[in-house]
Amino acid sequence: MTIVPERSTVRPPAEQAPPPGPERRRTTGGTRATDVYAVLGAGAAALALTWLLFARLLPFGGTVGFVLVAYALFLGLYALLVSLDEDGPTVRDRVAGVVVRTLGLVLLAVLVFVVAFTLWEGREALVHLNFFTEDMSLAGPLEPLGVGGVLHAVVGTLEQVGIALVLTVPTGVVCAVFLTEVPGPFARLVRTIVEAMTALPSIVAGLFVYATVILALGMERSGLAAALALSVMMLPIIIRASDVVIRLVPGTLREASYAMGASRWRTVRHVVLPTARSGLTTAVILGTARGVGETSPVLLTAGFTAELNALPTSGAQVSLPLATFELVKSPEPNMIARGFGTAAVLMLLVLLLFALARIAGGRGPGQLTRRQERRRAAASRADAARFAPGSGAAPGSGAAPGSGAAPGSGAAPGSGAAPGSGVASGPGAAVGGARTDLRSVPPSRSTP
Repeated sequence: MTIVPERSTVRPPAEQAPPPGPERRRTTGGTRATDVYAVLGAGAAALALTWLLFARLLPFGGTVGFVLVAYALFLGLYALLVSLDEDGPTVRDRVAGVVVRTLGLVLLAVLVFVVAFTLWEGREALVHLNFFTEDMSLAGPLEPLGVGGVLHAVVGTLEQVGIALVLTVPTGVVCAVFLTEVPGPFARLVRTIVEAMTALPSIVAGLFVYATVILALGMERSGLAAALALSVMMLPIIIRASDVVIRLVPGTLREASYAMGASRWRTVRHVVLPTARSGLTTAVILGTARGVGETSPVLLTAGFTAELNALPTSGAQVSLPLATFELVKSPEPNMIARGFGTAAVLMLLVLLLFALARIAGGRGPGQLTRRQERRRAAASRADAARFAPGSGAAPGSGAAPGSGAAPGSGAAPGSGAAPGSGVASGPGAAVGGARTDLRSVPPSRSTP
Protein backbone atom coordinates (compact mmCIF):
# COMPACT_ATOMS: atom_id res chain seq x y z
CA MET A 1 0.00 0.00 0.00
CA THR A 2 1.35 3.37 -0.94
CA ILE A 3 0.96 6.22 1.54
CA VAL A 4 0.48 9.60 -0.05
CA PRO A 5 2.39 12.27 1.87
CA GLU A 6 0.28 15.04 3.36
CA ARG A 7 0.34 18.36 1.64
CA SER A 8 2.24 21.03 3.46
CA THR A 9 0.06 23.71 4.99
CA VAL A 10 2.86 26.23 5.11
CA ARG A 11 2.06 29.11 2.82
CA PRO A 12 4.72 30.43 0.51
CA PRO A 13 6.15 33.79 1.48
CA ALA A 14 3.94 35.56 -1.02
CA GLU A 15 0.74 34.05 0.45
CA GLN A 16 1.46 34.52 4.16
CA ALA A 17 -0.83 36.81 6.14
CA PRO A 18 0.50 40.32 6.69
CA PRO A 19 1.92 41.01 10.12
CA PRO A 20 -0.63 42.42 12.52
CA GLY A 21 -0.56 46.17 12.71
CA PRO A 22 -1.53 48.43 15.58
CA GLU A 23 -4.88 47.59 17.07
CA ARG A 24 -7.68 49.89 15.97
CA ARG A 25 -9.72 51.20 18.83
CA ARG A 26 -13.41 50.69 18.67
CA THR A 27 -15.58 53.74 19.13
CA THR A 28 -18.41 53.39 21.62
CA GLY A 29 -20.19 56.49 20.43
CA GLY A 30 -20.39 58.94 17.60
CA THR A 31 -22.79 60.72 15.31
CA ARG A 32 -24.25 58.86 12.38
CA ALA A 33 -25.92 60.28 9.32
CA THR A 34 -29.29 58.83 10.38
CA ASP A 35 -29.07 60.68 13.70
CA VAL A 36 -28.54 63.99 11.94
CA TYR A 37 -31.40 63.30 9.51
CA ALA A 38 -33.72 62.41 12.40
CA VAL A 39 -32.96 65.65 14.27
CA LEU A 40 -33.31 67.84 11.18
CA GLY A 41 -36.46 66.10 9.99
CA ALA A 42 -38.12 66.26 13.41
CA GLY A 43 -37.20 69.95 13.75
CA ALA A 44 -38.55 70.90 10.32
CA ALA A 45 -41.75 68.92 10.83
CA ALA A 46 -42.30 70.41 14.30
CA LEU A 47 -41.91 73.96 12.99
CA ALA A 48 -44.28 73.30 10.12
CA LEU A 49 -46.94 71.71 12.33
CA THR A 50 -46.68 74.49 14.91
CA TRP A 51 -47.07 77.17 12.25
CA LEU A 52 -50.08 75.33 10.87
CA LEU A 53 -51.68 75.14 14.33
CA PHE A 54 -51.01 78.76 15.26
CA ALA A 55 -51.73 80.38 11.91
CA ARG A 56 -54.45 78.26 10.34
CA LEU A 57 -56.23 75.90 12.70
CA LEU A 58 -56.26 77.29 16.26
CA PRO A 59 -56.49 80.82 17.69
CA PHE A 60 -53.12 80.59 19.42
CA GLY A 61 -50.49 83.32 19.59
CA GLY A 62 -47.38 84.40 21.38
CA THR A 63 -43.70 83.58 20.97
CA VAL A 64 -43.38 81.61 24.18
CA GLY A 65 -46.33 79.40 23.36
CA PHE A 66 -45.01 78.83 19.84
CA VAL A 67 -41.61 77.72 21.17
CA LEU A 68 -43.10 75.38 23.80
CA VAL A 69 -45.51 73.70 21.37
CA ALA A 70 -42.80 73.36 18.73
CA TYR A 71 -40.41 71.77 21.22
CA ALA A 72 -43.04 69.29 22.45
CA LEU A 73 -43.84 68.29 18.87
CA PHE A 74 -40.12 68.00 18.12
CA LEU A 75 -39.60 65.52 20.97
CA GLY A 76 -42.55 63.40 19.86
CA LEU A 77 -41.54 63.35 16.19
CA TYR A 78 -37.90 62.66 17.05
CA ALA A 79 -38.89 59.69 19.21
CA LEU A 80 -41.06 58.40 16.35
CA LEU A 81 -38.25 58.64 13.81
CA VAL A 82 -35.71 56.98 16.09
CA SER A 83 -38.14 54.15 16.89
CA LEU A 84 -38.16 53.15 13.22
CA ASP A 85 -34.57 51.90 13.49
CA GLU A 86 -33.92 51.37 17.21
CA ASP A 87 -35.48 49.59 20.16
CA GLY A 88 -37.21 51.08 23.21
CA PRO A 89 -34.21 51.68 25.50
CA THR A 90 -32.32 53.40 22.70
CA VAL A 91 -35.29 55.66 21.97
CA ARG A 92 -35.52 56.71 25.60
CA ASP A 93 -31.78 57.30 25.73
CA ARG A 94 -31.87 59.51 22.61
CA VAL A 95 -34.82 61.55 23.88
CA ALA A 96 -33.16 62.02 27.29
CA GLY A 97 -29.95 63.13 25.57
CA VAL A 98 -31.88 65.71 23.55
CA VAL A 99 -33.59 67.06 26.68
CA VAL A 100 -30.31 67.35 28.59
CA ARG A 101 -28.57 69.12 25.71
CA THR A 102 -31.51 71.47 25.33
CA LEU A 103 -31.39 72.44 28.99
CA GLY A 104 -27.65 73.10 28.70
CA LEU A 105 -28.19 75.32 25.68
CA VAL A 106 -31.00 77.21 27.45
CA LEU A 107 -28.81 77.89 30.49
CA LEU A 108 -25.94 79.03 28.28
CA ALA A 109 -28.27 81.29 26.31
CA VAL A 110 -29.65 82.82 29.53
CA LEU A 111 -26.13 83.46 30.84
CA VAL A 112 -25.03 85.08 27.57
CA PHE A 113 -28.19 87.18 27.48
CA VAL A 114 -27.74 88.45 31.05
CA VAL A 115 -24.08 89.36 30.51
CA ALA A 116 -24.67 90.95 27.10
CA PHE A 117 -27.74 92.91 28.29
CA THR A 118 -25.86 94.26 31.32
CA LEU A 119 -22.87 95.33 29.26
CA TRP A 120 -25.09 96.91 26.61
CA GLU A 121 -27.16 98.92 29.08
CA GLY A 122 -24.07 100.10 30.94
CA ARG A 123 -21.95 100.88 27.88
CA GLU A 124 -22.50 104.64 28.22
CA ALA A 125 -21.03 104.71 31.74
CA LEU A 126 -18.23 102.18 31.18
CA VAL A 127 -16.52 104.30 28.51
CA HIS A 128 -15.73 107.09 31.01
CA LEU A 129 -12.51 106.74 33.00
CA ASN A 130 -13.93 108.68 35.94
CA PHE A 131 -16.46 105.88 36.44
CA PHE A 132 -13.65 103.75 37.85
CA THR A 133 -11.66 106.44 39.70
CA GLU A 134 -14.29 108.61 41.45
CA ASP A 135 -17.09 108.17 43.95
CA MET A 136 -20.61 109.61 43.88
CA SER A 137 -20.09 112.37 46.44
CA LEU A 138 -20.18 115.13 43.78
CA ALA A 139 -22.59 113.46 41.34
CA GLY A 140 -26.28 114.17 41.62
CA PRO A 141 -29.17 112.57 39.73
CA LEU A 142 -28.95 115.15 36.94
CA GLU A 143 -25.17 115.18 36.59
CA PRO A 144 -23.73 113.86 33.30
CA LEU A 145 -21.86 110.59 33.14
CA GLY A 146 -18.56 112.47 33.08
CA VAL A 147 -18.96 113.07 36.83
CA GLY A 148 -18.94 110.41 39.55
CA GLY A 149 -18.07 106.74 39.66
CA VAL A 150 -18.14 103.53 41.66
CA LEU A 151 -14.71 103.54 43.31
CA HIS A 152 -16.29 103.61 46.78
CA ALA A 153 -18.39 100.55 45.98
CA VAL A 154 -15.42 98.61 44.59
CA VAL A 155 -13.35 99.33 47.71
CA GLY A 156 -16.23 98.36 49.97
CA THR A 157 -16.84 95.06 48.16
CA LEU A 158 -13.17 94.09 48.21
CA GLU A 159 -12.80 94.85 51.92
CA GLN A 160 -16.02 93.16 52.99
CA VAL A 161 -15.46 90.01 50.93
CA GLY A 162 -11.79 89.90 51.95
CA ILE A 163 -12.62 90.03 55.67
CA ALA A 164 -15.34 87.42 55.18
CA LEU A 165 -12.91 85.09 53.39
CA VAL A 166 -10.31 85.50 56.14
CA LEU A 167 -12.94 84.41 58.66
CA THR A 168 -14.69 81.66 56.71
CA VAL A 169 -11.98 79.84 54.73
CA PRO A 170 -9.91 78.48 57.66
CA THR A 171 -13.01 77.95 59.80
CA GLY A 172 -14.88 76.15 57.03
CA VAL A 173 -11.98 73.90 56.04
CA VAL A 174 -11.22 72.96 59.67
CA CYS A 175 -14.90 72.19 60.29
CA ALA A 176 -15.04 70.06 57.14
CA VAL A 177 -11.94 68.15 58.25
CA PHE A 178 -13.56 67.58 61.66
CA LEU A 179 -16.75 66.25 60.06
CA THR A 180 -14.78 63.86 57.85
CA GLU A 181 -11.95 62.68 60.07
CA VAL A 182 -13.71 62.59 63.46
CA PRO A 183 -17.03 60.83 62.88
CA GLY A 184 -19.49 60.52 65.70
CA PRO A 185 -22.81 61.78 67.07
CA PHE A 186 -21.53 65.34 67.48
CA ALA A 187 -20.22 65.39 63.91
CA ARG A 188 -23.62 64.25 62.64
CA LEU A 189 -25.29 67.05 64.62
CA VAL A 190 -22.91 69.64 63.18
CA ARG A 191 -23.46 68.34 59.64
CA THR A 192 -27.23 68.59 60.08
CA ILE A 193 -26.96 72.20 61.30
CA VAL A 194 -24.66 73.11 58.40
CA GLU A 195 -27.06 71.62 55.85
CA ALA A 196 -29.92 73.57 57.41
CA MET A 197 -27.92 76.82 57.32
CA THR A 198 -27.25 76.51 53.59
CA ALA A 199 -30.89 77.52 53.01
CA LEU A 200 -30.74 80.46 55.44
CA PRO A 201 -32.28 83.62 53.91
CA SER A 202 -29.85 86.50 53.60
CA ILE A 203 -32.15 88.93 55.41
CA VAL A 204 -32.12 86.64 58.46
CA ALA A 205 -28.31 86.68 58.54
CA GLY A 206 -28.34 90.48 58.32
CA LEU A 207 -30.91 90.76 61.12
CA PHE A 208 -28.89 88.37 63.29
CA VAL A 209 -25.71 90.44 62.98
CA TYR A 210 -27.68 93.67 63.38
CA ALA A 211 -29.30 92.43 66.61
CA THR A 212 -26.21 90.85 68.16
CA VAL A 213 -23.30 93.00 67.00
CA ILE A 214 -24.85 96.42 66.44
CA LEU A 215 -27.66 96.57 69.01
CA ALA A 216 -26.34 94.26 71.75
CA LEU A 217 -22.60 94.99 71.53
CA GLY A 218 -22.92 98.62 70.50
CA MET A 219 -20.84 98.44 67.29
CA GLU A 220 -21.72 101.07 64.72
CA ARG A 221 -22.74 100.26 61.19
CA SER A 222 -19.60 99.54 59.25
CA GLY A 223 -17.98 97.33 56.67
CA LEU A 224 -16.82 94.97 59.42
CA ALA A 225 -20.41 94.32 60.49
CA ALA A 226 -21.33 93.70 56.85
CA ALA A 227 -18.42 91.26 56.55
CA LEU A 228 -19.71 89.36 59.59
CA ALA A 229 -23.14 89.10 57.97
CA LEU A 230 -21.57 87.85 54.74
CA SER A 231 -19.56 85.32 56.75
CA VAL A 232 -22.77 83.86 58.15
CA MET A 233 -23.95 83.36 54.56
CA MET A 234 -20.68 81.98 53.19
CA LEU A 235 -19.62 79.66 56.01
CA PRO A 236 -22.18 76.84 55.55
CA ILE A 237 -21.57 76.78 51.78
CA ILE A 238 -17.80 76.39 52.25
CA ILE A 239 -18.23 73.74 54.97
CA ARG A 240 -20.68 71.67 52.96
CA ALA A 241 -18.71 71.78 49.73
CA SER A 242 -15.39 71.10 51.48
CA ASP A 243 -16.91 68.16 53.36
CA VAL A 244 -18.02 66.56 50.11
CA VAL A 245 -14.63 67.13 48.48
CA ILE A 246 -12.61 65.72 51.39
CA ARG A 247 -14.78 62.60 51.53
CA LEU A 248 -13.88 61.95 47.88
CA VAL A 249 -10.20 61.49 48.74
CA PRO A 250 -9.43 57.75 48.34
CA GLY A 251 -9.10 55.87 51.60
CA THR A 252 -6.05 54.04 50.28
CA LEU A 253 -4.04 57.27 50.50
CA ARG A 254 -4.89 57.59 54.18
CA GLU A 255 -4.05 53.94 54.79
CA ALA A 256 -0.69 54.33 53.05
CA SER A 257 0.11 57.35 55.23
CA TYR A 258 -0.87 55.48 58.40
CA ALA A 259 1.27 52.53 57.30
CA MET A 260 4.25 54.88 57.07
CA GLY A 261 3.73 55.80 60.71
CA ALA A 262 2.12 59.23 60.22
CA SER A 263 -0.42 60.49 62.70
CA ARG A 264 -3.99 61.41 61.80
CA TRP A 265 -3.45 65.15 61.65
CA ARG A 266 -0.15 64.80 59.80
CA THR A 267 -2.00 62.66 57.26
CA VAL A 268 -4.65 65.33 56.93
CA ARG A 269 -2.07 68.08 56.46
CA HIS A 270 0.27 66.33 54.02
CA VAL A 271 -2.03 63.89 52.20
CA VAL A 272 -5.73 64.75 52.41
CA LEU A 273 -5.67 68.54 52.01
CA PRO A 274 -3.11 68.62 49.13
CA THR A 275 -5.10 65.94 47.30
CA ALA A 276 -8.35 67.89 47.69
CA ARG A 277 -6.83 71.31 46.97
CA SER A 278 -8.62 71.82 43.67
CA GLY A 279 -11.98 70.88 45.17
CA LEU A 280 -11.39 73.11 48.18
CA THR A 281 -10.75 75.99 45.80
CA THR A 282 -14.11 75.30 44.18
CA ALA A 283 -15.74 75.34 47.62
CA VAL A 284 -14.22 78.76 48.33
CA ILE A 285 -15.45 80.00 44.95
CA LEU A 286 -18.99 78.84 45.71
CA GLY A 287 -18.94 80.58 49.08
CA THR A 288 -17.59 83.77 47.56
CA ALA A 289 -20.27 83.72 44.87
CA ARG A 290 -22.91 83.46 47.59
CA GLY A 291 -21.59 86.39 49.59
CA VAL A 292 -20.39 88.80 46.91
CA GLY A 293 -23.86 89.38 45.48
CA GLU A 294 -25.79 89.94 48.72
CA THR A 295 -27.57 93.27 49.16
CA SER A 296 -29.91 93.13 52.16
CA PRO A 297 -27.30 92.11 54.80
CA VAL A 298 -25.03 94.96 53.69
CA LEU A 299 -27.89 97.46 53.76
CA LEU A 300 -28.84 96.45 57.32
CA THR A 301 -25.32 96.32 58.76
CA ALA A 302 -23.28 98.85 56.75
CA GLY A 303 -25.85 101.37 55.56
CA PHE A 304 -25.43 103.40 52.37
CA THR A 305 -23.09 106.23 51.49
CA ALA A 306 -22.04 108.03 48.33
CA GLU A 307 -18.53 108.78 49.63
CA LEU A 308 -15.39 106.65 49.70
CA ASN A 309 -14.78 105.02 53.08
CA ALA A 310 -11.69 102.82 53.09
CA LEU A 311 -11.88 102.15 56.85
CA PRO A 312 -14.09 99.08 57.41
CA THR A 313 -14.25 99.44 61.20
CA SER A 314 -16.22 102.69 61.34
CA GLY A 315 -18.67 104.58 59.21
CA ALA A 316 -21.13 103.52 56.54
CA GLN A 317 -19.74 101.59 53.61
CA VAL A 318 -21.41 100.56 50.38
CA SER A 319 -20.84 97.53 48.15
CA LEU A 320 -21.31 96.99 44.44
CA PRO A 321 -24.63 95.06 44.69
CA LEU A 322 -26.06 97.68 47.05
CA ALA A 323 -24.88 100.52 44.80
CA THR A 324 -26.47 98.81 41.81
CA PHE A 325 -29.75 98.46 43.70
CA GLU A 326 -29.81 102.12 44.73
CA LEU A 327 -28.79 103.49 41.31
CA VAL A 328 -31.23 101.44 39.26
CA LYS A 329 -34.17 102.64 41.40
CA SER A 330 -33.65 106.20 40.16
CA PRO A 331 -35.88 107.35 37.29
CA GLU A 332 -33.03 109.31 35.67
CA PRO A 333 -31.45 107.63 32.60
CA ASN A 334 -27.92 108.57 33.67
CA MET A 335 -28.37 106.97 37.08
CA ILE A 336 -29.81 103.82 35.47
CA ALA A 337 -26.79 103.68 33.14
CA ARG A 338 -24.53 104.02 36.18
CA GLY A 339 -26.42 101.17 37.84
CA PHE A 340 -25.93 98.81 34.91
CA GLY A 341 -22.30 99.88 34.68
CA THR A 342 -21.88 99.03 38.36
CA ALA A 343 -23.37 95.59 37.73
CA ALA A 344 -20.91 95.09 34.86
CA VAL A 345 -18.00 96.05 37.15
CA LEU A 346 -19.28 93.52 39.71
CA MET A 347 -19.27 90.77 37.08
CA LEU A 348 -15.76 91.65 35.97
CA LEU A 349 -14.55 91.74 39.58
CA VAL A 350 -16.07 88.33 40.33
CA LEU A 351 -14.49 86.92 37.18
CA LEU A 352 -11.10 88.28 38.27
CA LEU A 353 -11.43 86.81 41.77
CA PHE A 354 -12.42 83.41 40.38
CA ALA A 355 -9.48 83.41 37.96
CA LEU A 356 -7.05 84.23 40.78
CA ALA A 357 -8.55 81.47 42.93
CA ARG A 358 -8.15 78.95 40.12
CA ILE A 359 -4.55 79.96 39.55
CA ALA A 360 -3.77 79.72 43.27
CA GLY A 361 -5.34 76.33 43.97
CA GLY A 362 -6.55 74.81 40.75
CA ARG A 363 -3.67 72.36 40.25
CA GLY A 364 -4.41 68.72 40.81
CA PRO A 365 -2.46 66.34 43.04
CA GLY A 366 1.13 65.83 41.87
CA GLN A 367 1.09 68.81 39.50
CA LEU A 368 3.93 71.20 40.31
CA THR A 369 4.35 74.84 39.43
CA ARG A 370 7.29 75.96 37.33
CA ARG A 371 9.08 77.23 40.42
CA GLN A 372 8.60 73.86 42.15
CA GLU A 373 9.85 72.03 39.06
CA ARG A 374 12.98 74.21 38.96
CA ARG A 375 13.63 73.59 42.65
CA ARG A 376 13.21 69.84 42.16
CA ALA A 377 15.60 69.87 39.19
CA ALA A 378 18.20 71.85 41.18
CA ALA A 379 17.94 69.38 44.07
CA SER A 380 18.39 66.47 41.66
CA ARG A 381 21.50 68.05 40.17
CA ALA A 382 22.94 68.63 43.64
CA ASP A 383 22.33 64.99 44.60
CA ALA A 384 23.93 63.78 41.37
CA ALA A 385 27.02 65.93 41.96
CA ARG A 386 27.32 64.79 45.56
CA PHE A 387 27.10 61.08 44.71
CA ALA A 388 29.22 61.24 41.57
CA PRO A 389 32.02 58.57 41.29
CA GLY A 390 34.79 61.13 41.78
CA SER A 391 33.29 62.62 44.94
CA GLY A 392 34.61 59.82 47.17
CA ALA A 393 31.26 59.04 48.84
CA ALA A 394 28.72 56.45 47.95
CA PRO A 395 25.00 56.97 48.48
CA GLY A 396 24.04 55.96 52.01
CA SER A 397 27.56 54.99 53.06
CA GLY A 398 28.00 57.46 55.86
CA ALA A 399 31.80 57.09 55.51
CA ALA A 400 34.27 59.86 54.88
CA PRO A 401 36.08 59.85 51.53
CA GLY A 402 39.28 57.87 51.57
CA SER A 403 38.54 56.12 54.86
CA GLY A 404 38.53 52.71 53.22
CA ALA A 405 35.38 51.69 55.07
CA ALA A 406 32.84 49.60 53.32
CA PRO A 407 29.66 51.42 52.34
CA GLY A 408 27.17 51.35 55.18
CA SER A 409 29.45 49.39 57.53
CA GLY A 410 30.97 52.17 59.58
CA ALA A 411 33.95 49.87 60.37
CA ALA A 412 37.57 49.97 59.28
CA PRO A 413 38.86 47.16 57.04
CA GLY A 414 40.28 44.26 58.97
CA SER A 415 38.82 45.40 62.25
CA GLY A 416 36.76 42.31 62.70
CA ALA A 417 33.60 44.22 63.42
CA ALA A 418 30.38 43.12 61.87
CA PRO A 419 29.26 45.19 58.90
CA GLY A 420 26.68 47.76 59.84
CA SER A 421 27.41 47.42 63.54
CA GLY A 422 28.92 50.88 63.80
CA VAL A 423 31.59 49.58 66.26
CA ALA A 424 35.27 49.60 65.40
CA SER A 425 37.79 47.27 67.11
CA GLY A 426 41.57 47.19 67.40
CA PRO A 427 44.08 49.68 68.68
CA GLY A 428 43.60 53.20 67.52
CA ALA A 429 40.08 52.65 66.31
CA ALA A 430 37.80 55.65 65.92
CA VAL A 431 35.00 55.75 68.46
CA GLY A 432 32.49 58.58 68.19
CA GLY A 433 34.83 60.61 65.98
CA ALA A 434 37.82 60.49 68.47
CA ARG A 435 40.78 58.10 68.42
CA THR A 436 41.01 55.96 71.58
CA ASP A 437 43.62 53.38 72.60
CA LEU A 438 41.57 50.31 73.50
CA ARG A 439 44.54 48.91 75.53
CA SER A 440 43.86 51.52 78.20
CA VAL A 441 40.30 50.33 78.61
CA PRO A 442 39.91 47.65 81.33
CA PRO A 443 38.79 44.31 79.96
CA SER A 444 35.18 43.38 80.57
CA ARG A 445 34.29 40.39 82.70
CA SER A 446 33.77 37.38 80.53
CA THR A 447 30.77 35.16 80.89
CA PRO A 448 31.49 31.43 81.07
